[in-house]
Amino acid sequence: MKTIIRFLLLATLLQSFQCNEDESVATVTPQQLAQKKQEILDYINSYSCAEASGCNSIAFGAKPCGGPREFLVYPNSVDQVTLQNLVDEYYEMDNEYNIQTGAVSDCMVVTAPSNIDCVNGVCTIID
Repeated sequence: MKTIIRFLLLATLLQSFQCNEDESVATVTPQQLAQKKQEILDYINSYSCAEASGCNSIAFGAKPCGGPREFLVYPNSVDQVTLQNLVDEYYEMDNEYNIQTGAVSDCMVVTAPSNIDCVNGVCTIID
């Protein structure tokens, strides 16, 4: 009987030292998302366009239901591989934040802008 009690006590004690999986998961904060978005916008704004055909758009962010939150416009003079990597990093952070917070959204599909123009050297969505 003492052996059974010792075994149960040892099993209980060992369980108390197990790691909680949630403690090891890195969390994403709204401040980190805002900082990353600003980094991307600053990168885009460090380039200029000369004409409308020199502009493009890229899906940005992760809606909880799927799909992008919005589209960013940028001049084709940017290093598109660098921009894509930055946007992919943001997507992963945004998606993780959605999971962490149990976020919900309107699930409306956000479409790419159909009319982009170069206005004063800046790619702009024309409504």
